[in-house]
Amino acid sequence: MPEDRLLRPGLLVLAAIAVTTAMDANGLSAFSALPLLPLAAFGWWLERHSREAVGLAWGRPRDYGLAVAFPAIVLGTLVAIAWAADATHPSAAASTHAVRDFAIMAGATIPAAILTEEGFFRGWLVASLKRSGRGAGSVLAWSSIAFALWHVSAVSLDTGFDLPAAQIPVYLVNAAVIGAIWGAMRLRSGSIVVASVSHGLWNGGAYVLFGYGAKVGSLAIERPDVFGPESGYLGLLLNIAVLVPLAWSCLPRGPGIRPAVATAR
Repeated sequence: MPEDRLLRPGLLVLAAIAVTTAMDANGLSAFSALPLLPLAAFGWWLERHSREAVGLAWGRPRDYGLAVAFPAIVLGTLVAIAWAADATHPSAAASTHAVRDFAIMAGATIPAAILTEEGFFRGWLVASLKRSGRGAGSVLAWSSIAFALWHVSAVSLDTGFDLPAAQIPVYLVNAAVIGAIWGAMRLRSGSIVVASVSHGLWNGGAYVLFGYGAKVGSLAIERPDVFGPESGYLGLLLNIAVLVPLAWSCLPRGPGIRPAVATAR
């Protein structure tokens, strides 16, 4: 039964959430994504997935164009709206270091995401859900919900990424939406590398420009509950506007997930 085959991915996702929550609760938030690597590797080994099944492929050049376009469009639009609303107050010092900080964060996140968040949620978990007989829409939904739930401890405990209680629900819905965007990229390209590039550029732009938790970004944006790309209402609306056509374009018209078209070349 397909439901029986959902037990293994469900248990590994619960294990990932439990371990990360325990680390976040004990001051180890800087390392709390690392357990995703052995858990993904264990699931990969246990279920005997192929390299292609878990998304270890390069994808096509146009896939990377989409990976870059998502953070550029959403973050650029938010900056423009906040600027027009006179809600940005950047300092000269912060602006000077913004490009450097963006390059460092984006460059570090891309390989880290391949090994942890993308490797687990868009790599092994997508492959496992696919093997269980889930259709593309179901795979996209469940992997994105798992991704959002994994972030609960980061924003609700004292981690440095924690948010005011009123912003947490918006953030978690946004995490699911953003996870679904990267999941759609993975389904379209067959590559977690593509999704990881987008993940890295998003983190670099969102965290450097807008900040995270109580940390103020280089733009010193007022009202992060409105303009924040992850915790703000406008960010959520823009991300949904990206997700709808992207998800529609990657969902097959028949049952199941269409095969990945990207190959390592």
